[in-house]
Amino acid sequence: MKKIQSTCNYCSLACNLDFYVEHNKIVKITPKKDYPVNGAFGCIKGVSLDKQQTLIKELPLPRIKQKDGSFRRIPWEHAYNIIADKFLELQNKYGNESIAGISTGQLTLEELALFGHVMRNYLKANVDGNTRQCMATSVVAHKESFGFDAPPYTLKDAELSDTIILIGANPVITQPVLWNRIRNNKNKKLIVIDPRKSETAQNADYWYGIKPKTDIILLYSIANKLIEDNYIDNSYINNYTEGFEAFKEFVKQYSIEKASKATGISEISILELVKLIHNGKKVSFWWTMGVNQGYEAVRTAQAIINLALMTGNIGKPGTGANSITGQCNAMGSRVYSNTTMLYGGGDYGNMERRERVAKVLGVNEAVLPVKPTITYNRIVDKINSGEIKALWVLGTNPRHSWANNTKFKEAMDKLEFFIVQDIYGDTDSSKNCHLYLPVVSGLKKEGTFINTERRISAMRPVLEKSEDEKSDYEVIYKVGESLCMGNLLDRWKTPRDAFNLMRECSRNMPCDMTGVTYDGLINSKGIQWPFREGEILKEDQRRLYEDNKYYTASKKAKFVFESVKDNPLPTTKEFPYILNTGRGSTGQWHTQTRTREIPTVNKFAIKEAHIYINTKLAKVHNIKEDELIRVYSINGNFSDFKAKITDNVKYDELYAPIHYLECNNLTPSLYDTYSKEPSYKTTPINIKKIKA
Repeated sequence: MKKIQSTCNYCSLACNLDFYVEHNKIVKITPKKDYPVNGAFGCIKGVSLDKQQTLIKELPLPRIKQKDGSFRRIPWEHAYNIIADKFLELQNKYGNESIAGISTGQLTLEELALFGHVMRNYLKANVDGNTRQCMATSVVAHKESFGFDAPPYTLKDAELSDTIILIGANPVITQPVLWNRIRNNKNKKLIVIDPRKSETAQNADYWYGIKPKTDIILLYSIANKLIEDNYIDNSYINNYTEGFEAFKEFVKQYSIEKASKATGISEISILELVKLIHNGKKVSFWWTMGVNQGYEAVRTAQAIINLALMTGNIGKPGTGANSITGQCNAMGSRVYSNTTMLYGGGDYGNMERRERVAKVLGVNEAVLPVKPTITYNRIVDKINSGEIKALWVLGTNPRHSWANNTKFKEAMDKLEFFIVQDIYGDTDSSKNCHLYLPVVSGLKKEGTFINTERRISAMRPVLEKSEDEKSDYEVIYKVGESLCMGNLLDRWKTPRDAFNLMRECSRNMPCDMTGVTYDGLINSKGIQWPFREGEILKEDQRRLYEDNKYYTASKKAKFVFESVKDNPLPTTKEFPYILNTGRGSTGQWHTQTRTREIPTVNKFAIKEAHIYINTKLAKVHNIKEDELIRVYSINGNFSDFKAKITDNVKYDELYAPIHYLECNNLTPSLYDTYSKEPSYKTTPINIKKIKA
């Protein structure tokens, strides 16, 4: 029996697991005991990876749609040629930007980089990722405040903090391994700011049930009160930040009284929260989708960052303004996909970086894109307007997961050529595409991931592929060959080659990983960037900004702020309630295409779309448990849900898990101004009981 260490490719923690394999079958999976992220603990999704594709098997040959709507299997070489011919035909007829791609944070760093090379460098197409749905907000916030997309923390800070503040985050459900670390911290006060009394809020010492999307007003008022009472670190502010005096003047307009009226939190409770921050010696602020997925998300994230900076709670053990990433390789997607920035995090307009990346890739500088990709929402809009004719989707299910998902359904129907590359051929997206490319799961792939704390880890094959099975990397490379890329692929033949290219592209950048080797990651504890060539790794867990130096031109962190916006979609007489969305249970993941195969999850997860409604509101509408209700959205659509009655949501707020197609049928086409991340969390709705 062989024991193989590899990385779980579900959530952003990217835990490492030991796979025990015999006769090309997984006999047992156990958490890697000495791995810094998870130790001896693992969630049900990771330790059930052996169930993946055991119930739903996919033939390892591409599937193409016929004129009559039926499908037939074709050889791989035929599929590669069809893609190349169709792409070139459409570009010749309609221009380079008539084709586009959407990738995912569940691909390896090497696959993302290669996809960017083929689609962006060679074809000059636009490619965005589904990380736009979860982490774009934090990316912009980090870049503006810190000078680079560089989250400061290590996960161990959750164990070292004496005051943990979770804002729009529910790790009990979303990141059980992180929650285990928080729970095991016996010396902390746990504070949760969330409209819903979530599973995490139910375990908190303090829960502040805020009105949806008023976080920024609360945060500005807290900042103002901290300044008024001189509960700030003046030395840190003066030496290591810039823009504070303007921020100080700005927040004077946000009184505790004003915040109380806006947020629904009492003045006494807000003052209590101010004192908790002041009294904490090691205060850590953590946020995730409750902040990121909003119409004013970037400035809200920066309001959190501002609190950490002004109190000196950054760069030290147990502190930080810490964004929790969504997917296992969202960080790799952000820095190495060649979509919103050049490989290694450089700007497209920086000639020095362009020349450096071109030299590493062995290409003329003119080969590189001249601008960032258009964003996910614009890709969908341009399909619907007829400007984009072909779309290649990798490892994601946008028909289900995209905001106002009927718009993506319309886009699917308008495309001349729609390719889906996935491990399952029956997702909401793949079952209706023109060409489906079946690829292997992470159990049969190699490459690397970068997790939420910047830790680079190895994915190594646990199982052997059969003759016709292909990895994402192999498929992308072969399409490149069919496109006649020629010597542009010479340095990209294997995932190892791609890693080494990205490693070199990172040299002298904040995300420098030149001290990391491809083979050195095998059976390792992972390595957080930056780790430069020649450095000696002294600790398994490292945080940024311990030297108080940031990546801005001045080396100082910036206070970034802006006047609070009016809600562009407020409730109305016709739509008096608010829909909130998020995870349903620990075992469910995104659109459930993977977790449906885990017996325990399948047994206990609710099969039908359901929605949580307050007890009193249910009585007003004469709604009983499990009765069907119709939910009407301000976006013009409606969906039917089973009612789940609870006191954990407020009277005028309802909560629907995202794992069902019906949920994002209701969310609006509304995005943050700067990150273009969808505002999934606050949709005005109305409800009506469906008579039996």
